[in-house]
Amino acid sequence: MNIGITGTGSYIPSIITKNEDFLEHDFLGTDGENFTHENTVIIEKFKAITGILERRYASSDQNTSDLGHLAAEKAIQDAGIDKEELDYIIFAHNFGDVTSGKVQGDTLPSLATRVKHLLKIKNPKCVAYDMLFGCPGWIEGVIQANAFIKSGLAKKCLVIGGETLSRVVDQHDRDSMIYSDGAGAAVIEGNNDSGEILSHASVTHANGEAYYLFFDKTYKNDGCPNTRYIKMHGRKIYEFACTYVPQAMKDCLDDSGVSIGEVKKIFIHQANEKMDEAIIKRFYRLYGEQAPSDVMPMSIHKLGNSSVATIPTLYDLVRKGELEDHEVKKGDVVIFASVGAGMNINAIVYRV
Repeated sequence: MNIGITGTGSYIPSIITKNEDFLEHDFLGTDGENFTHENTVIIEKFKAITGILERRYASSDQNTSDLGHLAAEKAIQDAGIDKEELDYIIFAHNFGDVTSGKVQGDTLPSLATRVKHLLKIKNPKCVAYDMLFGCPGWIEGVIQANAFIKSGLAKKCLVIGGETLSRVVDQHDRDSMIYSDGAGAAVIEGNNDSGEILSHASVTHANGEAYYLFFDKTYKNDGCPNTRYIKMHGRKIYEFACTYVPQAMKDCLDDSGVSIGEVKKIFIHQANEKMDEAIIKRFYRLYGEQAPSDVMPMSIHKLGNSSVATIPTLYDLVRKGELEDHEVKKGDVVIFASVGAGMNINAIVYRV
């Protein structure tokens, strides 16, 4: 039985925040002291490493669940299914609904339940739950949907990845420029001719790596000590990802029975342009090959890092011909791969 993606959708918020919008920010080091460099230098170095020129933020009247709902509507319409036929709604996120101007995440009820409510699905047998797996959450949701369908527990699943990271960042942390908002969704079905999941792999490294991404107070010494923001050990994450992600991708591809030469595109989590490029180069090097110049679509330059939303959003844009110089055609083999908090890594080899 083929199990594949029959519909995709994404929601890209309308508020564009460019790098120059951070020129007046009071960036501080971990010790709370000002940097010796001007913000122009900080921003230029940031752009050179991450590739980010601008990012998208949700409007103040939108929450993560709202973004997920808008992406889900498009995916359902694209799949051409009756929403009442959905057996599962899986919503991958990390912080819940963080209302604009607030600091507390809200997951009561779950974001998946909120989306089901917004979609006005009446069927009580449509089970809605959330997935917490760091940035690889959407891929892990697809893996679970695949398992549900393969076991006979489901026929149609909706998997959403959404986040409003702009509301959990410390404005005094240079890393705050990385994060953005957005949502992507996909309908997964069995017994279809729209695609096929060929293999998948997931791992968790938590013996020393568990807190490479964490929650902590602001870098501002007189800031509120009880409010927490997303923080990361950037160098450690870079080294970890470049060391372990290529091998995880190779294990997944080898399990699929597909050769490296058949891979047309790699949809990798949009975390950092330099890091993603290094991962792809090392992945191909494991096969004694050189990475094709057009194998890795990138959206981070304009959309930033929206965590679980990056891959479903990127795939939706390419699938629908909305990303210049990239396309996927029926029969193409692609890889989805991600790394993030946990530290979790996963991958899917997929035939379109």
